[in-house]
Amino acid sequence: MLDLLVIGGLGVDIRAQVPTLPLPAADSLLVPPVELRIGNTGAGVALAAHALGLRVGLVDVLGADPAGDVVRAALARTSVRTVLVDAPAGTRRSVNMVDPAGRRMSLYDPRPWSGPAPVPEAELTALLGEAAHVHVSIIDWARAALPTLRAGLADGVSLSTDLHDWDGENDYHRPFADAADLVFVSDVRLGDRAGKVAAELAPRTVLVTSGAAGSTLHAPDTPPVRMPATTPPAPVVDTNGAGDAFAAGLIAARLRGASPLDAARYAARVAAAACTHDGMEYPSGLLPRG
Repeated sequence: MLDLLVIGGLGVDIRAQVPTLPLPAADSLLVPPVELRIGNTGAGVALAAHALGLRVGLVDVLGADPAGDVVRAALARTSVRTVLVDAPAGTRRSVNMVDPAGRRMSLYDPRPWSGPAPVPEAELTALLGEAAHVHVSIIDWARAALPTLRAGLADGVSLSTDLHDWDGENDYHRPFADAADLVFVSDVRLGDRAGKVAAELAPRTVLVTSGAAGSTLHAPDTPPVRMPATTPPAPVVDTNGAGDAFAAGLIAARLRGASPLDAARYAARVAAAACTHDGMEYPSGLLPRG
């Protein structure tokens, strides 16, 4: 059995520490060593959930290339159960520029999937039958699989997704929101429309995240609740993956019986701790389990 099945979102992050964001106009800048490691949103959720003690499965496509080898090696250091299908276009990758305060700007190369579904419907449905919760990344092949994912959920099993910096209008994101029971979305592009967009997604539970400013919980039949971010227990070194850790924390708490509000408070603690570590391969004990 699996506590959490993550659909899609594997890749590598090419991390560069930069003196400031936005970057100054210059031909070149001297930076600390540029690191290549496992990244992207599905990896972030899966690895944080694994660090929180959940039994995690992960299904995605991955290139037979050096970037894919980095991902495979990182996953092999965990007990995450994987179903990985060769991606002819190669492994997804992001260039993440991180300033001294831990703020990030990401350049994303999605390596689009083309052709028939990478995982047969029967195999995907069988995996869904083992999961207590399913989290879907907003990647191309998963979008096409949403009807199968929704239909394959066992009774009492919920589905979540992270719409990231959705503007509330882009049609690409809408099927993910429609399929989900639990939605995470950043307010970066929503601004003062965040409350209206969250209300339109009812009766889903919606977490509008605001980075260091905290988050707002929009639960069915209750007024929105604004929650401050948790102060990190150590200096912030990398905010990349904090939102994924927040999602993993909330899912973990809900699976353990916490209310949406208590789960969101716990998730804030998990995200804060994640910011004190460089990368998504969290050492034992870094993320709070209770």
